[in-house]
Amino acid sequence: MRLLSGRWRTLVLYYLIEGPKRFGDLRRDNPKISPRMLTLELRELEAAGVISRTVYPGAVARVDYELTEQGRELIPIFEALGQWWEGLRPVLVETESLAHD
Repeated sequence: MRLLSGRWRTLVLYYLIEGPKRFGDLRRDNPKISPRMLTLELRELEAAGVISRTVYPGAVARVDYELTEQGRELIPIFEALGQWWEGLRPVLVETESLAHD
């Protein structure tokens, strides 16, 4: 649970479900996260073995991040959370509209 408790970690993992992404792609997916914080979150997730970092040599080094096998085991959990959220959203909208009346 602690692994998923970071403010941005679940979003980073969610976007990596789509497939490998570069640092810039993850920044565009999460525009409110600072580059420093994204770097820290990626390092934590890599240290936990949930994502892998692949460096491709060249004139400009290219780095891809992707879910490891262990990280892919989280996909059903994210899908279940998504279904839970979709079921909860109408209740939240209703509660919010009542609060503004």
